[in-house]
Amino acid sequence: MDVLTSIKNAISSIHLQSRFFIAGAICVFLFALSFGLPLLFPLAQTLLVGIIVATIADGVLLFNASSKITLKRRAGKMLSLGDENPLFLDVQNGYQLKMHLTIYDELPVQLQRRDFDVKITLEPGEERVLNYHVTPLERGEFHWGVANVFATSAIGLISRQFKTAKSEMVPAYPSIIQMKKFELLAFAKTSNFDGIKKVRRLGHSYEFEQIKSYVQGDDIRSINWKATSRRNQLMVNQYEDERSQQMYSIIDKSRAMHMPFNGLSLLDYAVNTSLVISNIALKKYDKAGLISFSDTIGSTLKAERSPIQIKKILSALYNERSFVKEANYDLLYRSVKNVIRSRSLVFLYTNFESVYAMERALPVLQKINHQHVLVVMIFENTELMDYSRKEVKYLTDIYTQTISDKLILEKKHMVMKLKKHGIQTILSRPEDLSINTVNKYLELKSKGLI
Repeated sequence: MDVLTSIKNAISSIHLQSRFFIAGAICVFLFALSFGLPLLFPLAQTLLVGIIVATIADGVLLFNASSKITLKRRAGKMLSLGDENPLFLDVQNGYQLKMHLTIYDELPVQLQRRDFDVKITLEPGEERVLNYHVTPLERGEFHWGVANVFATSAIGLISRQFKTAKSEMVPAYPSIIQMKKFELLAFAKTSNFDGIKKVRRLGHSYEFEQIKSYVQGDDIRSINWKATSRRNQLMVNQYEDERSQQMYSIIDKSRAMHMPFNGLSLLDYAVNTSLVISNIALKKYDKAGLISFSDTIGSTLKAERSPIQIKKILSALYNERSFVKEANYDLLYRSVKNVIRSRSLVFLYTNFESVYAMERALPVLQKINHQHVLVVMIFENTELMDYSRKEVKYLTDIYTQTISDKLILEKKHMVMKLKKHGIQTILSRPEDLSINTVNKYLELKSKGLI
């Protein structure tokens, strides 16, 4: 039974190559011509015998029992949402002859790619590491199938299929890569990076950090005169930020956050940013918490500064999903009142698509802002912005661009009205949400407003 199974597996792994069909077509053509030109018949017979012998020889080379192709896939423990994640394929040629390989890796269905293949040539016994990148556009489980390797010898009439690299699942979490990137940018003291703004401190806390040389913009009240006299240059005391303050990320999961931009929904942008800002707050010794809501309250994590808090936030964000119902801001206010007991910095990620929707939520936002430092993060419709700048070709374009401009002005009017009521508001492009949130956090910390 085992012999029959082996034979069956060997037959199923045989695949005829284009070279085989081309040679066969030529052979058939010669046989057809030999009806009118009998001199071609021996040539056609010779070619047929040659194809058969070459195919058998190719099979003997490929199905050598002691030779095989091995491939191992190396993926990380998790994928980062919206980022390019590297994967590696370790390929080894176990044959004693040069082999031409075509590799088909069975990618997860979420990636919607069925044309992925890699063609390489390996010398006898050669090992090579191949890499490619995947960009998940949704959170959840990504299942890889087996990797199919088709090996072809120099004869090239048939190929042998190897099924390697076992099936595996890799979860796609909120962007860990983005979290690490902004952590480095926010804490870099000696370099200037694009995006992160270094804000001069207005006043200082009681936590002394170090004495440093005076630079333009430092508070002259912090000059250390004793150190200045010793070093014969101006020296100033540098103080740390206030610690153990509370920062909450509140995420709107209603249907307004389901809108996609560049493959990611607004909810996904808010999820990635919440992870980024929570990590920076914890690194600055503040407490980070999380609340999500739609028509019901979702994840709720009280602000803490424990070593596992970022893991709790990451797990909670991983399971967030958007809803088709409207956001209930009255329910949000009751939750904020019950969960957030002391004055905190609150980032609210939401998306008002009409002035009416904003005005309904305004009384609740005013109450929250009265008790806490509220920053409302609203998304700019980048597709409308791009469309409004396009060249007008037809009369209908004038109408649609006029409507687009009206919607863009409405969004700016919402921001102005929120600011008029004392609510700090940022209108951000989805891809710039993390940068703008980190900058606002650093600004509020430097001004001592939280």
